Amino acid sequence: MSKLQQGTSAFRKANFSLFAGGFITFSILYDVQPLMPIFTKEFDISAAAGSLTLSVTTFTLAVSMLITSSLSEAWGRKMIMSVSLLLSSLIVIFTAFSLNFGSLIGFRILQGIVLAGLPAIAMAYLSEEVDPNSLGVAMGLYISGNSIGGMAGRIITGSVTDFFSWRIAMGSIGVISLILSIWFWLNLPNSKYFTSKPLKFKNLFTSMFRHLRDPALLCLYGIAFILMGSFVTLYNYIGFQLLAPPYRLSQTIVGWIFIVYIMGTFSSTWMGRLSDQHGRKKVLWLGLIIMVIGAVLTLSAPLAIKIIGIAIFTFGFFGSHSIASSWVGRRAKTEKAQASSLYLFFYYSGSSLAGTTGGFFWTHFGWEGVIGFILVLLFCAFPLSVKLSSIPVKNVQVK
Repeated sequence: MSKLQQGTSAFRKANFSLFAGGFITFSILYDVQPLMPIFTKEFDISAAAGSLTLSVTTFTLAVSMLITSSLSEAWGRKMIMSVSLLLSSLIVIFTAFSLNFGSLIGFRILQGIVLAGLPAIAMAYLSEEVDPNSLGVAMGLYISGNSIGGMAGRIITGSVTDFFSWRIAMGSIGVISLILSIWFWLNLPNSKYFTSKPLKFKNLFTSMFRHLRDPALLCLYGIAFILMGSFVTLYNYIGFQLLAPPYRLSQTIVGWIFIVYIMGTFSSTWMGRLSDQHGRKKVLWLGLIIMVIGAVLTLSAPLAIKIIGIAIFTFGFFGSHSIASSWVGRRAKTEKAQASSLYLFFYYSGSSLAGTTGGFFWTHFGWEGVIGFILVLLFCAFPLSVKLSSIPVKNVQVK
């Protein structure tokens, strides 16, 4: 019984199913980001409170992923992923009928818990079911589904809201996701190489604490917090500035600004090759410097330069994230899945905590305050990267 190989019908079904799964997950996760200025007006809340619609979801997602990956070891991969996508799609539809801000936040908290089912498991499914010679293609298509879904969710909600309302926009995302979720459930091949294991949370927490005692992994987790925290902060509040004078852009145009996410596709590959040639330490510094330059450029008044700054910042973020996340896998010699889960925990915690804190700086200091906060975060990443490079490597050569 051979594993899924490129060129076969089963391989194509698995790939397009997981592409759809990634698309659903990240379109649902980020569909509220361009809507934050609308929430502040409709519910009469602050910008920081509006950002909670994303922050509470990413935080509950971060916590839930630590547990869901272990549940899948006992209950199976496909079942948990399918239920996760179906329930997430229904919750988006329910969210569109939120009566007040409290119910909106309640649905978004529940959304984060349920959404954890796919990102915590998808890579494990691929690594088990796909032939090693075809795994690179499969992983690439899954990750592209993540980025395209995150971009599409923002663009769809921004555009549909401009013509109708945010409720119809979110309902549209829910209906599209529900259709794709059913397709995922019907077409994803059943696991053939999965072996069920007894559910032992004690082993999970033991391995996590072991990773948290590794100073190199701690540095990488801190960098993950900073990278995602600064990235989400910029995107959370750029809409507030662009909808206001002197720009007065429409909700549709603000949504389409997220098309610069495409920069991440190029930067991840390019900086990955650079790291092979010049070492991860130097390329990580380069990515952080690029992010600083991009953030500073957004302080410029001309809209064209501001958008170029956002694109440069995005380019640096995806490149830096690809280096840091791959470094975790190389550093952790055992329980790699738990090490990666912890990286994602800090990554999404940064999104939640920094993303909401940025609202304080927007309210009191405007866009300059937001960028100042982002720069402080990024400057904290440099000493962490220096410390990381000085720690002895465990049987891994790091340039």
